[in-house]
Amino acid sequence: DALKQMAANSSVVAVLLEPIQGEGGLNTPDDGYLRGVRALCDDNGWLMMLDEVQSGMCRTGRWFAYQHEGIVPDVLALAKGLGNGFPIGTCLAKGKAATVFSAGNHGSTFGGNPLACSVAGAVVDVLDKEEIAQHVEQKGRVLRAALNRSLESLPQFRTLHGKGLMVGIELTRPCTALVKQALDRGLLLSVQAEKVVRLLPPLIIDSDELDQIVDIVTSLVSEH
Repeated sequence: DALKQMAANSSVVAVLLEPIQGEGGLNTPDDGYLRGVRALCDDNGWLMMLDEVQSGMCRTGRWFAYQHEGIVPDVLALAKGLGNGFPIGTCLAKGKAATVFSAGNHGSTFGGNPLACSVAGAVVDVLDKEEIAQHVEQKGRVLRAALNRSLESLPQFRTLHGKGLMVGIELTRPCTALVKQALDRGLLLSVQAEKVVRLLPPLIIDSDELDQIVDIVTSLVSEH
């Protein structure tokens, strides 16, 4: 509704958002929301720009989170997972958005580094050949189902957010203390928006490791 109210504002030229809000508690839009934004952008001649620095590169069980909604943005920002730990960032554009810059009129001192680009190319090849997106989709379903079963009876548990292996566990009260407690038990996690435990397991995680995560998280939440 807020976006629709901006339709009469001639100074609006684009909408920039995350398909899943990484730092705000893994807030995940309702089904159809991104399709609605895409339609609104098309109707008003706006660019639809997506930040998939956290949700991209198979993290949600698709190459990109926007694919869950069957839409395509005009501009897409990527980083992190593209280099699998090697520093790189990129901005992809299509249609009229791709004509904003022409060769030579926009540069970056270290942009286009050959080593970084080679690493990114190798990462893309591995993700494709080893069908990592399919693996993440399957393991994500297993993890979410197991967490729901283990946590649903606990009064501290509210709901799950995210998709694939980008999982947020919303609790009923602040839980930042769980970060240190989890680390003491061998599990790395973070807490967003004070009440959301964020899990970003490795994309190649196996079933035994998933079970360990569920056991540790359940124990932490039940004691909290």
